Amino acid sequence: MASTPLPSGTAKDACEDITQNANGSVGRQFKISVEDHAHFSLGHIGKIRHNYDQHPLMKLDRLAQLAKSLYPTKQCRFILPGTTDASVFDHKSTSPDGRDIDEVFRRIEEPKSWIALYNVQTDPAYGKFLWEVMDNLGSTVNSREKIYDVRGFMFISAPPSVTPFHIDRENNFWLQVHGRKTLHVWDRMDRDVVAARDVEEFILFSSLENVRLKEEMRSHSFAFECGPGDGVYFPSTSPHMTQTESSWVVPGNGVSVSIGIVFYTDVTRRQAYVHACNGVMRRLWLNPLVAGASAWGDRIKYPFGRAIIAMRQRFQGFVAPPGFTG
Repeated sequence: MASTPLPSGTAKDACEDITQNANGSVGRQFKISVEDHAHFSLGHIGKIRHNYDQHPLMKLDRLAQLAKSLYPTKQCRFILPGTTDASVFDHKSTSPDGRDIDEVFRRIEEPKSWIALYNVQTDPAYGKFLWEVMDNLGSTVNSREKIYDVRGFMFISAPPSVTPFHIDRENNFWLQVHGRKTLHVWDRMDRDVVAARDVEEFILFSSLENVRLKEEMRSHSFAFECGPGDGVYFPSTSPHMTQTESSWVVPGNGVSVSIGIVFYTDVTRRQAYVHACNGVMRRLWLNPLVAGASAWGDRIKYPFGRAIIAMRQRFQGFVAPPGFTG
């Protein structure tokens, strides 16, 4: 396993700018910084630093309020007891032990507690926060590709706990804001880790059934040991999982919190249609290059993929999942 510790020091050391406001008071400028701005790419895994662990909206009591507001719309998710990193990433909208949301947070430091908050951008304060994060990235993102549909997913847990191996459609700025966690990420183009057919099934039909951790593939991952202020960027369909151990826990500091700030770009949207084209080609017993492997190949497949999705929508009632253009 490739173990990649992040730079030492605090988030303040790496990211915090002290600015003077118009009224003369001193405030904090929140931002994400990348290790090598000149070579940073939305197509590759990269270490980042941030100081959003100090943001008021990332405080645990504020997250408890957020969870209470999201619970009625089933945006709070829970995993089943006994879930491992190799389990199917299955989550439910009710706590498996019947706790209400207030009790979940009262007992959040109990070992193996786990809750995820989905699509936090539906809360106005957090929706504004997410776009501020992206705006503060400035040319790191905006000068390279147009971004769409910024969303936020938060994971709150007490060790020992895991978030199982899975892939996502979106690009992800993953930030650790409380406690410690190990993030494992695999190269999205490593077809030994997740087969091309299974990536396409996920992009088109949201199926993670065959996206499972293979024991022999553990050594292919990059492991990032993350504390507050640490983070990792990884692109769409990069396999990943997290593990939280208890060695760092002390009374009053026993909860790990991370947020994935995710988004689509023109590239991810185009590649969604390439996946659609590839899926049809595989059903014809062809073996196409995976999306992203060939720029010219993707350009040829893109219009065919759009036609395939349009036909499915018109004649089969297919509802394209997030990540496709309208």
